[in-house]
Amino acid sequence: MSRKRNRVGIVTVAAASVVAGLALPSWSAGAAVVDDPTVDTATRATFQQLADAVFADRTQALVSGARDGHKKRTEQRTSGFTGKVRLSGTQSREESSTLDELTTRKSRLAELGEKYSGATTKVTLDATRVKGRHATVAVTETTTLSYAKAKRAEPRTTGFQAHHELTFKAGHKGDWQLTGVQDTDDGYLAVNQVAEPSVPAQATAAAADLPSATRSAITTPAPAKPKNFTASGYDYQAMAAYATTYWSKYNPEYPSFDGAGAGGDCTNFVSQALKAGGWKHVPGYTNDYQKWFGNSEIQSYSFIGVNEFSWFALSSQRATSLANVYQMDVGDVLQLDFDKDGSKDHSMIVTNRTQQGVPYLTYHSTNTYNRSVASLIASYPNAAYYAYRT
Repeated sequence: MSRKRNRVGIVTVAAASVVAGLALPSWSAGAAVVDDPTVDTATRATFQQLADAVFADRTQALVSGARDGHKKRTEQRTSGFTGKVRLSGTQSREESSTLDELTTRKSRLAELGEKYSGATTKVTLDATRVKGRHATVAVTETTTLSYAKAKRAEPRTTGFQAHHELTFKAGHKGDWQLTGVQDTDDGYLAVNQVAEPSVPAQATAAAADLPSATRSAITTPAPAKPKNFTASGYDYQAMAAYATTYWSKYNPEYPSFDGAGAGGDCTNFVSQALKAGGWKHVPGYTNDYQKWFGNSEIQSYSFIGVNEFSWFALSSQRATSLANVYQMDVGDVLQLDFDKDGSKDHSMIVTNRTQQGVPYLTYHSTNTYNRSVASLIASYPNAAYYAYRT
């Protein structure tokens, strides 16, 4: 089995044993920054205004008609900040590169049939720490993008919450410069983020007796694979409703595994949604992948671990592999192996599917709702995809 401890779900028995059953508190963006109550309101407001502009610019780069190649940099919100707060020269170049890459991503999305007609980004200041001429600011970004030309029952919007840590440096005249932006979630790319997570590739070899998922194609159109919503006895709409309800506000009846060192909450969240739709517990030892259970006090590794979940789902025949990600429907599960090292990294659940055959996924770490599979492919064209019919 894999020995990798990934950032979005626990995949090793050794790692899972550290956290399984512990009611860890939900992690917040400000946890790494100890708030300094003596920082004055005006300074906090200055930091927040520039943070608002930075993340709004990134989001707008994805919106149809915004920041095309002929657009000038002066049209960006951040360009208007001078004096009390501004981007440092290095960070200005970083942001320009980020916006260029996001504009390229917008083109890739359009090729996959996805466009956004508008967006809103709200930044909440969680904690501010000033020490001499240096400041560290923890913020929560909440972004919503509107799908262009959404029809009837199709999702109108997609969105996510992301946490960031910003660093500032003060000049001799008291002006602040933004010198760095770090994403602090134990998760993977939101649609307006560009820095790939640092996940070391390791050669792995699965034991011969472990069920092996079949890798799914990401091409379209996909062969027809209609889902029978009544044969299994599961309530797939209840699964989707659960995921939609708890994508950003965590269910207190379960522990959260978000945060540094916790391993990530993605598979725990998917398991909760499946349980809400009728998946029953299979009690036993926590480290037996053929068992599956989870509550406020204890969870099996298959309930919270990415690879263990796959082994259980396939061995129990509660899930089968799908040949193509575009065959997924409501209640189905998608897993990604970002670095193709043989150990899966991330679990998501389908909460909507359009008449045109595009599945939309909701997940934890980074907390996201109704993200299209096309958007994932545009952000991770080189990942390995594993789709499961539940």
